[in-house]
Amino acid sequence: MTSCTQGPARAVPETPAGLVRFNSLPVAEAAAALREVCSCAAWVRILLARRPYATVGDLLGAQDAATAALSAADLAEAVAGHPPIGRPEPGDALAAREQRGMAGASERLRREMLELGLRYQDTFGHVFLICATGRSGEEMRDALRERIGNPPRREREVVRSELGKINRIRLTRLAEAGEERP
Repeated sequence: MTSCTQGPARAVPETPAGLVRFNSLPVAEAAAALREVCSCAAWVRILLARRPYATVGDLLGAQDAATAALSAADLAEAVAGHPPIGRPEPGDALAAREQRGMAGASERLRREMLELGLRYQDTFGHVFLICATGRSGEEMRDALRERIGNPPRREREVVRSELGKINRIRLTRLAEAGEERP
């Protein structure tokens, strides 16, 4: 007779309430929630098509694949949904929270960011996009100074990477947030 011993039982991670809620939303409501994360229609369609998500990791993996697959036009559409650093739209609590590193910035730093940001826009045709969460105003300015000299193709890939970071933070918040939106 052969004895079969089992190892310790593995804990199955509980699906966060926000992810359960997101998975169960009607398509139009789920699309609206995703548009709050990223304004690119192609990205929203890709994430909607892969629902339901068993884990936050599955959702983030789908996000990574969707962001990597964005065309140049799709990427431009996604970036157009972001306000300039230090100048979120009035009432845009999400952008204000993400850009809080600029909240206490000096007037000099704000002017410098505006001037550099406008130069960046003239060079690349869109706002400077950076995952601002946890960064100081000085760190964002330094990144802007560095990236303004990038060739367009290189900068497009940096923007894609930064967009992916932003989307991951926002999706994690959505998935873990119960009734809250990102």
